[in-house]
Amino acid sequence: MSSENSENSTSAKTSVQSLARGLQVIRSFDAEHTSMTLSEVAARTGLSRATARRFLHTLAELGYVRTDGKQFALTALVLQLGYAYLSSATLPQLIEPVLEELSASVGESASASVLQGSEIMYIARVHTRSIMQVGISVGTRFPALSTSMGRVLLAHQPAQTVQQVLQDTPAALTPRTITDAKALEAELEKVRERGYALVDQELSVGLRSVAVPVFSKDGSIVAAMNVSMSVGPDSPADAQEAAQRVLPQLLRAAGQVEEALAARR
Repeated sequence: MSSENSENSTSAKTSVQSLARGLQVIRSFDAEHTSMTLSEVAARTGLSRATARRFLHTLAELGYVRTDGKQFALTALVLQLGYAYLSSATLPQLIEPVLEELSASVGESASASVLQGSEIMYIARVHTRSIMQVGISVGTRFPALSTSMGRVLLAHQPAQTVQQVLQDTPAALTPRTITDAKALEAELEKVRERGYALVDQELSVGLRSVAVPVFSKDGSIVAAMNVSMSVGPDSPADAQEAAQRVLPQLLRAAGQVEEALAARR
């Protein structure tokens, strides 16, 4: 290898390592460590004091860190690093990591969908185990009126849109499926009032799901998120009880997506 190529290779490796260490220094700050000394940053990152000092002063020159000479803290400019991602991310990209965290916390499958006419279309899904004979993946569609996410989405649509969908009520997919237009209209009103939808074995026998809305900054609904639960011997007999077990985490997840959407805009 020529001397020039060797220098270029060394320079590339050094540049990548410098970037990694700079990000490591930024990530060392958190809610419990909003302000730190040089020694504390070095200890949390595993870097030497000299290396930590070099990166802290570089970040300070760039405006990402402020210091009084002893203590170091991040500035608001760091937020632009996150905004760069948020501004370019699509809705599924924003939702997917939130669904992964949600699914892990409740131990159930989690999904997100949007309304497409009288159907819902899945835009993201984290699968834990098979609880339906019909496979679900991104792009899968189901009748909106028979699903928890569909009812959440319809509950926040204009009255004219809802009436158009109610004109073509779904077929009975299970013995529990609600097919009466008046009963479905009343169910949508309940969803609006309580802020979530619960469907108990209407789409598939042995499947319960609870869904909540995701709103944009202007208050319009942009998607729905749900948690699907299997009904088995160890499941709560009461569907509401089952829903309450996952609802707090589901609402928190929807809030995270709404915050990301607001930041992106």
